[in-house]
Amino acid sequence: MNAPRKLSSETVFDALGSPIRRQIMRLLARGPMPVGAIATVLPVTRPAVSKHLKLLEQARLVRHDRNGTQNLFQLSPDGFRSARHWLDGFWDEALSRYADVADRLQRDGT
Repeated sequence: MNAPRKLSSETVFDALGSPIRRQIMRLLARGPMPVGAIATVLPVTRPAVSKHLKLLEQARLVRHDRNGTQNLFQLSPDGFRSARHWLDGFWDEALSRYADVADRLQRDGT
């Protein structure tokens, strides 16, 4: 069996870059939904929703389970973990640099 590929935070942020995909995420935050139900709410076709869902699945932000003849899509935590890890590192680095500047200014008496 193949090991799952490492998830890049770039993949996650690229997937979230589309307003339609963010809207899909908001819908799925309410609970699992089939493609058809998602498509009725959005200003795009059902095939377009399927393509958006595929990208969200590749970013591990959503997953689906087969329920009879329907695929029910729901949020998945994996992509969120990757994004959170990147954001935490970014924030830690930014705060560290801010602290360095503040320390230097205090030492210099400015």
